[in-house]
Amino acid sequence: MSCLGMGNMRLPVHSDKPDTPIDYEKAQEIIDYAMEQGINYYDTAYVYHSGESEKFLGKAMEKYSRDSFYLATKFLYHANPDYKAVFKEQLERLQTDYIDFYLIHAVSDNVYENYINCGCIEYFLEQQRAGKIKYLGFSAHASVKVLEKFASHHQWDFAQIQLNYFDWLYGSAKAEYEVLCEKNIPIMVMEPVRGGRLAALSSQADALLQEKQPEWSDSAWAFRWLKSLPQVQVVLSGMSTLEQIQENIQVFSDERAVTKEEEKVLFEACRAFRNQVQVPCTACRYCTDGCPANINIPKLLSIYNRYKVDGKWALQEIDRIDSKGKPEDCLDCKACVAHCPQGISIPEMMKEMAELRR
Repeated sequence: MSCLGMGNMRLPVHSDKPDTPIDYEKAQEIIDYAMEQGINYYDTAYVYHSGESEKFLGKAMEKYSRDSFYLATKFLYHANPDYKAVFKEQLERLQTDYIDFYLIHAVSDNVYENYINCGCIEYFLEQQRAGKIKYLGFSAHASVKVLEKFASHHQWDFAQIQLNYFDWLYGSAKAEYEVLCEKNIPIMVMEPVRGGRLAALSSQADALLQEKQPEWSDSAWAFRWLKSLPQVQVVLSGMSTLEQIQENIQVFSDERAVTKEEEKVLFEACRAFRNQVQVPCTACRYCTDGCPANINIPKLLSIYNRYKVDGKWALQEIDRIDSKGKPEDCLDCKACVAHCPQGISIPEMMKEMAELRR
């Protein structure tokens, strides 16, 4: 298998509006270029692009010999718990008699029991014995404890986890990797650049990286770090433009990984990036007593920090927290700033979040 895999969750579309159809012509160009350059692992799922990703991929791969590429797709319980019907539909969408790599999709602490008890694992093992699935695995967004329990169900052929250097330092990626290594489960990587967030770091972090390797982009650093992990088999990238795939192919065209010395620089840059993009709120709550809009400022600043690292989707949490006032209710009176021991420009943070929520 190619070390670089093509993710089909972010294919080019006709506009930025929700549920916009896939731009088949541009997406086909990307697939054709990928095949031409030796990428042979194509990952999709039942729900990607509202179900259209599988259909597109089935059509896009018609021109190629079935044994020249590997298809990976997934069963998501919450999308449709009828796993037999889903699997039948997926074979039809992908225009194939078998799936090379089939995954139980998005195992989490909340859905773990559903997957264990609904019978889907046993059914997919039957399909594997029948030759309709070549390799059976799972993707996980679970706690380390639940990941370990699910990984112990039987000897899985592979697993897919969110793995990047930021989550290695500040999340649970290192512990997840070690669990899978202990159980000798090969790893497919998702979110290698954290949804694009690690493709453009802060100025201080960039300066550290460029001084060490001036020819490498931020994305190249992220990919080359993953190459240093021996359990990693395929690194998925959701490439939506030809420019992205060309850059990624260039990085993967050789086996060069980061050295231990380069890893130290990368981790230093990661710490600088995290410190530079986040606000140093200690949740002392000195700011909340005099807020005329009754805004739970510490909670909102916690979400702001998540947004700066995880992206705009983190702001969805704002409507679920205990706060009478929302960012858009901020009066810019600066009473909070006068009481903040850290000197945080709180109204600026509120304004930024309010504008993003419009």
